[in-house]
Amino acid sequence: MGNRTILNELFLSGLSDIPALQLPLFLFFLLIYLLTITWNFLIISLIVSDSHLHTPMYFFLANLASLDLCCSSVTVPRMLFDLLTQRRKITITACITQVFFFMFLAPSEIFLLAVMSYDRYNAICRPLHYIQIMSWKVCVQLASIAWCLGFSYSLVHTLYALKLTFCESNIVESFFCDLPQLLQISCSDIFINILLIFILGCFLGVGSLTLTIFPYVSIFKTVLKIQVKGKSSKVFSTCSSHLTVVFIFYCSGVFNYLRPNTNNHFAADKGVSVFYAVIVPLLNPLIYSLRNQDFRAAFQSVLF
Repeated sequence: MGNRTILNELFLSGLSDIPALQLPLFLFFLLIYLLTITWNFLIISLIVSDSHLHTPMYFFLANLASLDLCCSSVTVPRMLFDLLTQRRKITITACITQVFFFMFLAPSEIFLLAVMSYDRYNAICRPLHYIQIMSWKVCVQLASIAWCLGFSYSLVHTLYALKLTFCESNIVESFFCDLPQLLQISCSDIFINILLIFILGCFLGVGSLTLTIFPYVSIFKTVLKIQVKGKSSKVFSTCSSHLTVVFIFYCSGVFNYLRPNTNNHFAADKGVSVFYAVIVPLLNPLIYSLRNQDFRAAFQSVLF
């Protein structure tokens, strides 16, 4: 390393350096965070308390809401703290810890979306055997696999991230610690880190996307054969909600992790990070619940 000084602290660049914007941004993202926490917690509470929602689909949806709630809590409180205090200083240990939890929760959500697609395939294409196939034991096992895969994916990246050293630049061009931004400022050899991002990202990402989309070929064929009035529209509503979440999550994830890093698009990077880490956890429960008759009925029963 020569005479270069090894840094122990980093600074997050935050969303904006304009003082007049700090309070409005704080209030805006505080509102987003409170809505995210409230809506996801409401979904989990309704699923747990309403016996009509004790089905595999809603069990997986409760897991999705839990992941969204935790994922938002990993990034947003730190961002709010920095907007309010304008300190933005973070130790490398805390930074790597944030990387671990974010890269654990976000991929777990990708794997869970594949599991939810498999559940919809069995419910629509194999309805007579659905209860036997998607028993509670199987549901718990599938959800556990999704969480464990996310944990393993994060653990690999985190172990290699712990080997990074920071000598010159200490400004992380984001409002939270994420692996691509850390690699940009590291003075270590990051070839293995980048290789892991592309290999694991492509292998697991493409594999999960295939497992998510492929069942819909059979699902759409089955739905088109449904002649009962109103039933096909309900099925399409459920499937379209799932596919919308898949599309949003994969598009923002690919843009954030699988594109070449540049030093000239920090504003675009931050915009995508805000959408990926802050907005998506709010959109997911809204997309599922607002178009779901069972949820609306459960919610009305609580209110009235």
